[in-house]
Amino acid sequence: MARYTGPVCRLCRRHGEKLFLKGERCFTPKCSFDRRPNPPGPRPARRRKVSDRGLQLREKQRARVAYGVLEKQFRRYYHEAIRRPGVSGENLVRLLENRLDNVVYRLGLADSRNQARQIIRHGIVAVNGRKLDIPSAQVSEGDQVSFTPRGLRSEYFKIVQDSIKSKHQPSWLALDIANMTGRVVAPPSVQQGESHLFNENVIIEYYSR
Repeated sequence: MARYTGPVCRLCRRHGEKLFLKGERCFTPKCSFDRRPNPPGPRPARRRKVSDRGLQLREKQRARVAYGVLEKQFRRYYHEAIRRPGVSGENLVRLLENRLDNVVYRLGLADSRNQARQIIRHGIVAVNGRKLDIPSAQVSEGDQVSFTPRGLRSEYFKIVQDSIKSKHQPSWLALDIANMTGRVVAPPSVQQGESHLFNENVIIEYYSR
């Protein structure tokens, strides 16, 4: 399955949750979900009861859309989560939070994960001083995220410098605004992830059946 390239606001409406896929627009009155929270398409004549399997699928799809991960890759994260010691659901969230595109977004260097993927693909993001253009790359505790020399000369860098002061970073990340660099200082906190959007334990149950 190819990556979805249609209107992302329809995804929020389809999943019945604001997934913050368009950055700052999601916090303004222009947000499509606030204006039309009902699912896209014609309304059904009658409501149908959703099965337990359907509810599990809904949770999984919501997590996939929120992090911008395709099904094959998401299943790999599940297998890695159950292989690691500890609670599988928490392992899954940490794997998703440790993605480079998510870290760039969490640091405030991008307004959304889609934008973070774009600037990473353009080669203006570096990890530990080396250019890394793979959005799904896993970062570890102690890794430093910054801009490449080309990124420092870009117009995008000037825009981020002006807007980043108003953004909040989670406690497992540290941002040096003066040098525009971020560092992973601790393992991602599950509570500070997107766990308010989905139940990670239900997703584990979905795949384990």
